[in-house]
Amino acid sequence: MPEPKGLSAQNEFHSIIIGTGQAGPTLASRLASSGGRVAIVERRYFGGTCVNTGCIPTKAMVASAYAAHLARRAADYGVQAGPVTVDMKAVKARKDRISAESRESLEGWLKSMPNATVFEGHARLESANEVRVGEVLLRAPRIFLNVGGRALIPDLPGLETVPYLTNSSMIQVDFLPEHLLILGGSYIGLEFGQMFRRFGSRVTILEPGPRLLSREDADISSAILDILRQEGIDIHLGTKATSVEARSSGLALHAISKERTLEIQGSHLLVATGRRPNTDSLGLDRAGVVTDSHGYVSVDEQLRTNVDGIWALGDCNGKGAFTHTSFNDYEIVAANLLDNDPRKVSDRIPAYALYIDPPLGRVGMTEAEVRQSGRPAKMAIRPMTRVARAVEKGETHGFLKVLVDAETNLILGASLLGTGCDEVVHSLLDIMYAKAPYTVIQRAMHIHPTVSELVPTLLGDLQWLR
Repeated sequence: MPEPKGLSAQNEFHSIIIGTGQAGPTLASRLASSGGRVAIVERRYFGGTCVNTGCIPTKAMVASAYAAHLARRAADYGVQAGPVTVDMKAVKARKDRISAESRESLEGWLKSMPNATVFEGHARLESANEVRVGEVLLRAPRIFLNVGGRALIPDLPGLETVPYLTNSSMIQVDFLPEHLLILGGSYIGLEFGQMFRRFGSRVTILEPGPRLLSREDADISSAILDILRQEGIDIHLGTKATSVEARSSGLALHAISKERTLEIQGSHLLVATGRRPNTDSLGLDRAGVVTDSHGYVSVDEQLRTNVDGIWALGDCNGKGAFTHTSFNDYEIVAANLLDNDPRKVSDRIPAYALYIDPPLGRVGMTEAEVRQSGRPAKMAIRPMTRVARAVEKGETHGFLKVLVDAETNLILGASLLGTGCDEVVHSLLDIMYAKAPYTVIQRAMHIHPTVSELVPTLLGDLQWLR
């Protein structure tokens, strides 16, 4: 039988990693340092979503938007400032510089990594142990899929005729949209909505559901709705877009809301209706790898697919759409393969943040989930108006909410909406991982003045969940 085209002894590896998102590079380093030859495949930008179109660039832009917002509020702090203007080209240049530094650093590290070879191009599985990258065929007994995801584009009549934006193209905007229309009132839509409102755009958000952020508790959704509306963002709940059409001045969205039809005109359209995995062009069928109805690779507790020798990490496995869950995927795989440590996906506690201002820090169960569980529980809520640090900073939007098991005193979950809460949430998360009772936090001496110092006080206000 003739040797497949492109295959040579140089193309035989111990492991092949497809994608250089958060899980891939560090796994490559661990595997290579253990003595195995590793092939790393990247089709476009090193670093994946986080570095190029996600966390790093968007949070850099959020920082610019926050600076503009604070400058406009200067008088609230006794500071006199002139009219505030935003140079969008400078905002983009700053974002590009920060993102490029991270991307180039990662690329340099991978290309200089001992026992590792980088291949640039689109990868497709040829079998359970073969991957083709262009004309080159790679072979290895272990393949790790780390291919990430992209924006999910809805089947909306007329959308193909309008030059719409997604999270990837939105960060390339170096001008100020006159009126930005956003489809979707969830995490991506809200972050970009507040950001561009603070840059100076008029912003309108359409959410088909009855409230924003459907996975959060109703009181969190309501508080965020109030915050965004106070900043001048138009938000239409229970409103489903039915079609879109180009206009000389931009575009028009047609929608239905409670059996009432609407037409909303804008200059630009951001589609923020969800994400989908980059698995449709990966050749998974040739290897027999099973996916679910949404295209996510099906994996077990140790991130193994149904095919022996193939794993799926990061956004493509549907186990978490965050950079930190992707990195934890790497830790789980490395622990099982290299450290004889049987870690698994169910070991981790759900935790994430929404980076509007103020941010939402989330960990564990929501109030709704605790109620649905039927377990005896207690809950405490404290408005940020009663947090001295928030008052001192002039940032009192939001509230702190925590739930505990009434029998074990273990923390079940928390929703912390307020200044600094993307950091404050970790004081609860770490106690939860330690499986320690909430009373441990109450006995800790926290630094004053901080937001975190009010967590013990919050826990002292626990009341039975009725």
